[in-house]
Amino acid sequence: MTAPSSAPSSAPSPARSSRSGAAPRALLGAAVVTGVLACVPLLYLGVRALEAGPGAVAAVLTRPRTGELLVRSVLLAGTVTAACLVLGCGLAWLVSRTDLPGRRAWAVVLALPLAVPSYVAGFTWIAEWPGLAGFPGAFLVLTLVSYPYVLLPVAAALRVSDGGLEEVARSLGRGPGQVLLAVTLRRVRPTAAAASLLVALYVLSDFGAVSLMRYETFTLGIFTSYRATFDRTPAAVLGCVLVALAALLTWGEYRARGRAAGWVGRGTPRPPVPVRLGAWRPPALLAVAAVAGAALGVPAVSLVRWTVAGTSGGVDWPALGSAALGSLQAAGLGAALTTLLALPVGILAARYRGRTVTAVETAAYAGHALPGVTIGLALVFVGIRLVPGVYQELPLLVVGYAVLFLPLAVGAVRTAVAAAPVGHEEVARSLGCGRAAAFARVTLPRALPGTVAGAALVFLTVVKELPVTLMLRPTGTETLAVQLWSHTGAGAFAAAAPYAVVLVLVSAVPAALLDRAVHR
Repeated sequence: MTAPSSAPSSAPSPARSSRSGAAPRALLGAAVVTGVLACVPLLYLGVRALEAGPGAVAAVLTRPRTGELLVRSVLLAGTVTAACLVLGCGLAWLVSRTDLPGRRAWAVVLALPLAVPSYVAGFTWIAEWPGLAGFPGAFLVLTLVSYPYVLLPVAAALRVSDGGLEEVARSLGRGPGQVLLAVTLRRVRPTAAAASLLVALYVLSDFGAVSLMRYETFTLGIFTSYRATFDRTPAAVLGCVLVALAALLTWGEYRARGRAAGWVGRGTPRPPVPVRLGAWRPPALLAVAAVAGAALGVPAVSLVRWTVAGTSGGVDWPALGSAALGSLQAAGLGAALTTLLALPVGILAARYRGRTVTAVETAAYAGHALPGVTIGLALVFVGIRLVPGVYQELPLLVVGYAVLFLPLAVGAVRTAVAAAPVGHEEVARSLGCGRAAAFARVTLPRALPGTVAGAALVFLTVVKELPVTLMLRPTGTETLAVQLWSHTGAGAFAAAAPYAVVLVLVSAVPAALLDRAVHR
């Protein structure tokens, strides 16, 4: 994402979003604190994995089942990420750069699958088509609930980019396809790379969809190992492999992001001219409707059918209301703490480079690849052994959310801060502002909408979180996700349906706000 340059240059110049030199100690210290907190589950995994000695670790790593889980997990994450990248970028271009009829309404509709938890989508698809299981079912469900992670940021980047550069490229003889590939897509590459990383990490850490579709990945393998034996070493070793995959993905995204944020011209950016679809308009409308129908239509029809069956037998309204309030409270506190912890890491990643910055950012992303059950067990260990007073209390649950969903907020803060070239701050400092004052007066107003959008995304994801909530929630506290899972596990689909409907409605509010923030 780029911003217009204020330099009086007659030729385009790279928009500098980072600076050389050492980062402020206070900023670096706060980011290190966040990184250390995010590494608590890693420390737990290391202790558990090494308890039995290197021989036991090697034995687990060399098992054929470990290799099979690795292949299955990488295959699912890779295919879902590729599908979301193509689907998200294509839909983002249609709703933001073309004359697609009703594109504003379609943009809202296409963002709503964010409000559908993967286990709800998996349940509805498997309820309608019981034969849809294994890799095809997991791939379909995770793609349909994950593509908005790419759609929303790429659409935002396309809307704010300077259309004048594309006009220049066309004036130089480039065709529409060449302009799209060489100019438009190149400018959104960093945003698409960051979004793809989130999709890959989400797929690696998903538990609900793969368990319902009976497709065994690392997350399901870890959960099975924890339940099958009192020996935690195999599950801890598998968790370490999952962390290594997360670190590898983060490094790959860092390389794909590149050093340049893009190219900008002088003055105010010109709004891009919508592309006329012409004869391609009906196929485009059909494709958009098909995606929306698969992502929203199937879950909606299934939930309505089960809700009608559930309400005919009576609904426990007090329990439903209590679960909704519990979800709102936990999600609000989780989003606030996660965003606060992500601010120094995101600012550091956007403004500075170096090994320390890369290490801190990688540490912040590591927890997102861990299954919630592993993070929950790590924090249970901390709560029982180190800080007994916080075990099964709300603060520990909120910390668990922050560790799990830091990447969502870090990516939003980093992208928002990087959109304001550092040269603007340098101009403010040359006029007498200090470093902190220049950031607060110049960069912060531009970064605030993106940061708030990131907080809304965290809230949306926390509302749907299940394993961490199951293990760390205070005694007697229920949430919509917990109640839904409890009824579904008992086979009471009709009783679970009202909780699923309210959960989707609660999730739809931040999803709509997120889409509105993207458009603004």
